[in-house]
Amino acid sequence: MPSSHGYAALDAQSPLAPFSFTRREPGPTEIAIEILYCGVCHSDLHMARNEWGQSVYPMVPGHEIVGRVIAAGNAVTKFKVGGISAIGVIVDSCRQCAPCHAGEEHFCDQGPTLTYGAPDRVDGSITMGGYASNYVVDERFAHTVPENLNLAAVAPLLCAGITTYSPLRHWKVGPGKKVGIVGLGGLGHMALKFAHSFGAHVVQFTTNLRKKEDAMKLGADEVVLSSDPDAMKAHTKSFDFILDTVSAPHPLDDYLPLLKQDATMCLVGLPDKPSTFSVFSLIGRRSSIAGSMIGGMPETQEMLDYCGKHNIVSEVEVIPMFQINEAFERLLKQDVKYRFVIDMSTLG
Repeated sequence: MPSSHGYAALDAQSPLAPFSFTRREPGPTEIAIEILYCGVCHSDLHMARNEWGQSVYPMVPGHEIVGRVIAAGNAVTKFKVGGISAIGVIVDSCRQCAPCHAGEEHFCDQGPTLTYGAPDRVDGSITMGGYASNYVVDERFAHTVPENLNLAAVAPLLCAGITTYSPLRHWKVGPGKKVGIVGLGGLGHMALKFAHSFGAHVVQFTTNLRKKEDAMKLGADEVVLSSDPDAMKAHTKSFDFILDTVSAPHPLDDYLPLLKQDATMCLVGLPDKPSTFSVFSLIGRRSSIAGSMIGGMPETQEMLDYCGKHNIVSEVEVIPMFQINEAFERLLKQDVKYRFVIDMSTLG
């Protein structure tokens, strides 16, 4: 079995530390990749610290993975040894239910297999993620990467990218639509880039006007300070769609009055406490609160191809593996523009 080494959380309180383990041998339709870069998602921090109450230890986090194929099963058709491959949030599903047949494996009726911290459908072991030297995955759950894109900046597309691309496409964001983006972090800056690229009029909401210059550079047409009641009121009943990317608890009622009749506010951030809102904020205009998560394998590939065509990648700060605990602390302080990515060559 292939040996692997990386960094793991051994419990909810301890810092991540060096950890060695084994991967299974690639099956006929599977590839093994040497991991080159892995993004650091806020959910990695939630999971490492068991803030959602579902963590299994030891845990190797990481689900924004870009690597080089080092082995391929004899039935693999999509990849060749030496090629580049990318892996996101899920690495398997039942493959039999209606969502799986529709290419929406993330909505699998039996539940998708997460890239880390979940029972592997193949051998029953617990999946270990991308803060490691290698990964083994079925080619169905791996993606090709456009050659023109910077690989370190591609890594966050596998979560932050598809998590924002998918709802913007589903709610048909484009020319003639006014779209709000709540939060300018790892998810928010990708949502801003995509909404601008799709041709919408994009308003960036932020609690910190120091981010205004960055937001305008990334594609915002307007920037609104969400703590300013007059600035918010000026946009009442004017939005076709609002995408909320914030992972900290915050009142949704600040934004719901801004929706047009029959418009939607979609949540993609994952606060560790439930969001609150008043039903009166919805019934007056038949507006909706919705949720969305990543995308299926076809849509994720579509997103990567779109990024290649339009030269869209994440804004990243590349760090060595040994700085991961420092990166977690900085993530809590929102001290990153806008996504940490680990250079896995620093594993040693």
